[in-house]
Amino acid sequence: MQEMSISRFKEQCLALIDNLGPEGILVTKHGKAVARVVPADSDCAVLIGSLAGKVKIKGDVLSTGTGWNAES
Repeated sequence: MQEMSISRFKEQCLALIDNLGPEGILVTKHGKAVARVVPADSDCAVLIGSLAGKVKIKGDVLSTGTGWNAES
């Protein structure tokens, strides 16, 4: 996968998209990945479940953490 800075991607966006390969482009900002540009017809099924075992959920994800009483 080709990797490039966001400023270079911004300058060359249209040309890069016209010549986008099947592996896509990884866009970075200050050395950290911020986006991945892949062709629309690419098979994204490999992304499903790719974070299994890498993400830990702490606490109740459905709660805002604040208590309130609707009757008062």
